[in-house]
Amino acid sequence: MVSKKTIKKLTPTQREYQRLALDRMPKRPVAANSLKAFLCGGLICVVGQGIQQMLIHWAGMTERQAADPTVAILIIASVVLTSLGVYDKLGQWAGAGSAVPVTGFANSMASTAIEHRSEGLVLGVGGNMFKLAGPVIVFGTVAAFIIAIIRFIFTQGG
Repeated sequence: MVSKKTIKKLTPTQREYQRLALDRMPKRPVAANSLKAFLCGGLICVVGQGIQQMLIHWAGMTERQAADPTVAILIIASVVLTSLGVYDKLGQWAGAGSAVPVTGFANSMASTAIEHRSEGLVLGVGGNMFKLAGPVIVFGTVAAFIIAIIRFIFTQGG
């Protein structure tokens, strides 16, 4: 979609073409897409909560102890579903509902690794996989550092 600033810089013929293209562009079903994302993301969270409750009940873990294995199981399940081609179909249907949870991050890394495996382990898989993961890891680390400093400042004053 073209921004309004870009349309102002176009010639009259180009503007007419852009208007014609925008009129013919199919409308996005925002409400339906939001519902799908909500249902998918919610289902992933319900599955995660179920895994955590099973670990608490059957493995005798506390809620805190069960948290890390729960995330690991969800990541492994996401990678397996990605390798089978199931998670990509889920992502096409659910959009952000499958991309936002940790399973979406695992899916994006696994699918990049699968896509570039023919280029070798180091330059193909490792190099390309971290093109996506690198910025996410850096942002997460910087955000955690800033939040830790803010918390330190407020807890030292009290």
